[in-house]
Amino acid sequence: MTTNTLPFDTLPLAAATLANLRTLGFDTMTPVQAAALPVALAGRDLIAQARTGSGKTAAFALPLLARLNARWFSPQAVVLCPTRELADQVAKEVRRLARGTDNIKVLTLCGGSKIGPQVDSLAHGAHVVVGTPGRILDHLDRGSLDLRGVNTLALDEADRMLDMGFIDDIAAVARRCPATRQTLLFSATFPEGIERLAAQFMRQPERIAVDTQHAGHTIRQTFFDIEEAQRLDAVVRLLRYHRPASALAFCNTRRRCRELSAVLADAGIAAVELSGDLEQRDRDRALLRFAHRSVSVLVGTDVAARGLDIAGLDAVISVDLTPDPDVHVHRVGRTGRGDAEGQAWSLVAPFEKVRAGRIEAALGRPLAWADIDALSPASDAPLVPPMETLQILGGRKEKIRPGDVLGALTAYAGFAREQIGRIDVTDYLTYVAVDRNIAQEAVLRLDGGMVKGRYVKVKRLEE
Repeated sequence: MTTNTLPFDTLPLAAATLANLRTLGFDTMTPVQAAALPVALAGRDLIAQARTGSGKTAAFALPLLARLNARWFSPQAVVLCPTRELADQVAKEVRRLARGTDNIKVLTLCGGSKIGPQVDSLAHGAHVVVGTPGRILDHLDRGSLDLRGVNTLALDEADRMLDMGFIDDIAAVARRCPATRQTLLFSATFPEGIERLAAQFMRQPERIAVDTQHAGHTIRQTFFDIEEAQRLDAVVRLLRYHRPASALAFCNTRRRCRELSAVLADAGIAAVELSGDLEQRDRDRALLRFAHRSVSVLVGTDVAARGLDIAGLDAVISVDLTPDPDVHVHRVGRTGRGDAEGQAWSLVAPFEKVRAGRIEAALGRPLAWADIDALSPASDAPLVPPMETLQILGGRKEKIRPGDVLGALTAYAGFAREQIGRIDVTDYLTYVAVDRNIAQEAVLRLDGGMVKGRYVKVKRLEE
């Protein structure tokens, strides 16, 4: 039996946990789960290298859940993530995996949100804390978070946290945890800093590296010879020819991001820029619109896009070729998730040929090259996103859930389930993606109507 077909019931997990996994459709382990779970469940420290989308969240979540005492409402596990977006995703997955155990409380602690409500939530106790290093340290300094009962410390996307300058913060958090805790470190790449980090606070960690390359049949990579002067126009040509519903365009500098965003706007292509200069509110809104498929292209640098986990991404464009082959693999790995097909297009100017050679050596196979001038779009029509995002005044504080919004749009407003996309509920606002063709009518039917027994205000989310 190969490692990617091992069933979960071969692991020493509680019967309730195994039943929950079956309910969630977790029948067999992915390669990283098959390699990591026996080690982690045995209580050993672990360094695991695995790509995004390989199932690594369950590989550290199941062991930390297995060690919890549900009757003790004090933090027993801490998960550090590079960004708020990834922390939210990890927390949601930990909650799903914890359904087999009653009353497990998972709390997210990240910057960009008011600290007062987080202090109040901590005062009522939590079993698992998921957050960014800076905000975790803020709570430790305030005395609102006590890590003396922690038995598991997990680091997700550790390489991204190092790149973002979090190494001292991570070490500081680790020092506030008991020395006897278990440490689980997961990373898509293995830069030298990981070794230095591990040496500071891990105890003879087991090392595994699985599924670090994406299957060639899942992601189709194409490289294009270009002249520097045609770089931005080449992006427009690619988008107009292939017309992806969603594409992530990587630039090496913020200036290039601004230039590309302006060119795409002039070409009638709906795009948002993800810059490190953005306020958290604007960053959240840009990511939300892209996740809702109400804009076609997200433009950003590797730093700005770290920690993003975007489902259903059709294509990745390397507008500038990165000099680091590991970063290239990480970029490309954001598309072609699971069994989905993905496209990766890389633009290569003459001075970048050496970088392309490094990528070819890292991949261990010849690169596929194509002529950008051969891409002749059938139409110069604007690349219109398939969805539009609506904003509803009201959220978790009003007890609104995604099912309430879906019911209002289908049962009350009369739209088909297939016309409704992703629904995101925040404390005070709810966002729902709807088919672009019904967006205006949806606002007319729902604005002033009822959701969860309350009258709500609805509008189209503007840039």
